[in-house]
Amino acid sequence: MNLIKNYQTDLDKLFKPQSIAIFGVSISGLNMGGASFLRKLLESKYTGKIYPINPKGGEIYGLKIYPDIHSLPESPDFAIVCVGAARVPHILQDCAATGLKHIHLLTSGFSELGTPEGIELENQIITISRENELKVVGPNCMGTYCPSSHLTAWGAIPGFSGPIGIISQSGGITQRLTEYICSLGIGVEKAVSFGNGAVLKAHDYLAFMAEDKKIKVIAMYLESIKDGSGLLQLVKAISQTKPVVLLKGGKSEASASTVTSHTGSLAGNLSIWRAFALQAGVTLVNSINEWADALVAFSLLPETLGKKVFIGSGGGGNSVIYGDVCTSEGLDVPKLAEKTMNLLREVVPAVGSIAGNPLDMFRIYQDSTLLDGVLQFVYNDPNIDMVIVDRLIPRNIYHLPDLPDTTPELIKSVANSKNHKPTVATLDSDGGERGLSDEGTRLRQQLCLGGIPAYPSITRAARALMHLHRYYSWKRR
Repeated sequence: MNLIKNYQTDLDKLFKPQSIAIFGVSISGLNMGGASFLRKLLESKYTGKIYPINPKGGEIYGLKIYPDIHSLPESPDFAIVCVGAARVPHILQDCAATGLKHIHLLTSGFSELGTPEGIELENQIITISRENELKVVGPNCMGTYCPSSHLTAWGAIPGFSGPIGIISQSGGITQRLTEYICSLGIGVEKAVSFGNGAVLKAHDYLAFMAEDKKIKVIAMYLESIKDGSGLLQLVKAISQTKPVVLLKGGKSEASASTVTSHTGSLAGNLSIWRAFALQAGVTLVNSINEWADALVAFSLLPETLGKKVFIGSGGGGNSVIYGDVCTSEGLDVPKLAEKTMNLLREVVPAVGSIAGNPLDMFRIYQDSTLLDGVLQFVYNDPNIDMVIVDRLIPRNIYHLPDLPDTTPELIKSVANSKNHKPTVATLDSDGGERGLSDEGTRLRQQLCLGGIPAYPSITRAARALMHLHRYYSWKRR
């Protein structure tokens, strides 16, 4: 991608530093900031050298505190700056003087305030960084996150590596997504909360992650952006090889007013962002749940050639509702081919079940061999592009408190299928008996770890599959 060369991509030390200086480590260790980041790095078993810095010196967590960067025994790869805004320009100059070029500014108090003083301080950061070729994340952000290098001072700690890269203006939302994704068993390769983006911008992180072979899909949270046309061209090029899933903040009039005070930028018109997504092949989502659902689908599923879905469920009412939901989300629920119907009629009882699409057959919850046979039928059906398999959590209400868990057999069945089509599972764990929600979480994680995206509702499953279809349709066009 020729567009990549227009942006900063020498960002490895922001994510995989061998040594870290932390400015603003409180000796008490009680505040959110330098001491908190230090503590979390130790918890995540970061193996590189850490140099806490505070003019008062001393010791914290068994580490010597240095009075300034000039007193360190080496020039670290990376610095985390957690001091008052007024001190930041001076610290950047000190970093430049020692050869330290990769810096994260946790500090807030810049352009997001909307004051002349805050804007001037941010302009100083920009000037110093440009003059000294500094790679600065922020200010006003949580910075970088990389489980493979144990750089996890926030989010899921220690977390684990996976196929997802995250680029976000919001620290809180980035933390929430890393925790969410890791709880599902997927994992995150790299994440960055970049706040005001004074020096390094969304474009730079995009270009960097586009070239990272470990990242299969890129998640973005944006409230606003500068150089929208440049972003459009860059994302459009990246989308040819990697899906980009965007959660846009500040879409409503109520939330747009908050954006300015959060990152010091304007939110932009929603219709413009929709047009942006259509042109660039971006998957635009409306909530953190939908964001995570789409990321799981893109991470685990192969390309889909269409949107014709087979629904395997039990219970007549469930089957009817599931079909309605899939249709309302934009999927097609077609009739099965006559060959498939003949095969189903041989295994589906005439009483208490209905052969067809959706399939109403309670035994697929209990009999893994039967379910495997049904899957092979529909995988070979030319009328079907993707599959939703409903799963049942045993509970007293169904008179099946001791139903055996057939999850391992389902995972094996899908993995071993020669004509495997994109397949997801649904597990309803809302309400009802105590422990139902915890069991649903455990089973969804087990399925995701086995390569099958699992969702707590048919609506979320259908929407994720529709996102998958739209992206691959755009890519083929």
